[in-house]
Amino acid sequence: MSMPANRPRIGAHTPTSGGMAKRSIDYAIATEAEAIQVFASNPRGWAMPEANPEADKAFREKATAHDLAVYVHAPFLINLGSPTVSTYENSVASTAYSLKRAREIGALGTVIHTGSAVDESHVETAWKQINKGMMPVLKKLKEDDPWLLLEPTAGQGQSLVKKLDDLTKYFDALEWHPKVGVCLDTCHVFAAGHDIAKKGGMTQTLDLLVSIVGIERIKLIHTNDSMDVCGALKDRHQNLGEGEIGLKAFEELIAHPAVANAPLILETPGQEPEHGAEIALLKKMRSKRK
Repeated sequence: MSMPANRPRIGAHTPTSGGMAKRSIDYAIATEAEAIQVFASNPRGWAMPEANPEADKAFREKATAHDLAVYVHAPFLINLGSPTVSTYENSVASTAYSLKRAREIGALGTVIHTGSAVDESHVETAWKQINKGMMPVLKKLKEDDPWLLLEPTAGQGQSLVKKLDDLTKYFDALEWHPKVGVCLDTCHVFAAGHDIAKKGGMTQTLDLLVSIVGIERIKLIHTNDSMDVCGALKDRHQNLGEGEIGLKAFEELIAHPAVANAPLILETPGQEPEHGAEIALLKKMRSKRK
């Protein structure tokens, strides 16, 4: 399938149990996805297993054969701003590992959550340690390596990115490195207090993001409805049109110039039947894009 210009790819996070080359690709075929996101290691642990070059090659070949854009989601435990030394050190190592695995499987980017300083007194130190730990990792990235994609969280506690404006501080800490981009999660941004459900709200929020980081750094969209109301600071995804955000907002999302080259990845409840229906729904919206 060759993608028309100025049209975002559409897909879903896919399971890998039973082997990434089989399960993830079969999932993509069943749901008619054009892009997929995978975990390259246990998302709830620090384990960094050795790569299996044969399995990686099989996955790359199948992904290429089906013209799939691939992204890796790094472990949820990663928190580069943590005041706990072991968590911070593991976070740097796990981020570097996830970027390496992304390169090995031919992925375009690695998503990490922007994390939290945990304690208010640690915020300034958090920015310094992010700079110290991550710049050596980023400086090793070559032009054709995967992007590091920062995903703002739902704004709870001492989140380092409570609202999108705080991304400036994160990018400052990473010295606006040319391989750092953004993965916007629609549920997270809504939970953090950006009202994307109101008419024009999604457009306004995407315009804001463009003004903060530039359109060229918007690389991926996690396309999720929300179980909770705007500003609830709760990260609970819902199927499209069944939550508090509603379908009109996603029509605005898909019409926005900022998403032309940023695939839409579903992380909504369900599996093939639900994701297949939601991918079809988003493709229908995309067909109306000017």
